[in-house]
Amino acid sequence: GLKMLADVKKRFDLKIITDVHSTAEVEKVAEVVDILQIPAFLCRQTDLLLAAGKAGKCVNVKKGQFLPPESMKFVIKKLGSAGCNEVFITERGSSFGHGKLVVDFTGIPLIKKFGYPVVFDATHSVQIPPAGDRVTGGKRENIPDLLYAAVGAGVDGIFMEVHPDPDKALCDKGSQFPLSEVKEVLKKAKDIYQVIHR
Repeated sequence: GLKMLADVKKRFDLKIITDVHSTAEVEKVAEVVDILQIPAFLCRQTDLLLAAGKAGKCVNVKKGQFLPPESMKFVIKKLGSAGCNEVFITERGSSFGHGKLVVDFTGIPLIKKFGYPVVFDATHSVQIPPAGDRVTGGKRENIPDLLYAAVGAGVDGIFMEVHPDPDKALCDKGSQFPLSEVKEVLKKAKDIYQVIHR
């Protein structure tokens, strides 16, 4: 996997971001990627945060679906204690009852008060956790609306999973966004961003 990421980075001259799931992965992954990403369900794992913070890379932490925005200050503090001052916090929705995520856009300015960029994960925010069929679903038709609302609420960046044919995606097919529609959606998001920051 790391060889594939390294090849993409070299061939297309791109910055690379990927998840780390354990402290044992951090050092090797940091040799290849530009940004280490902490998955939402692991955002409170102190040992993982400290290892990522010591790696000398930017760290993007996805806010857990179970955490209020204010709790991200503790995540930032742990990263800072390990010497990491280049941090992104990603909003990706909150659990609402069973089998549903909602996005509280008032959380975006709350997180921004901590002084670090906030990213909005437009695709994972529409996920429907697996139920009887054991497959994660999603409402991809809601991605543009949530993305525009997040830009209006002041996010600094957008995270999206895109696919040429989402229904054939091997993972998260219900929340993948069609590659052919990305340009138009991002153009509208940029227009909203420019109005907000005028």
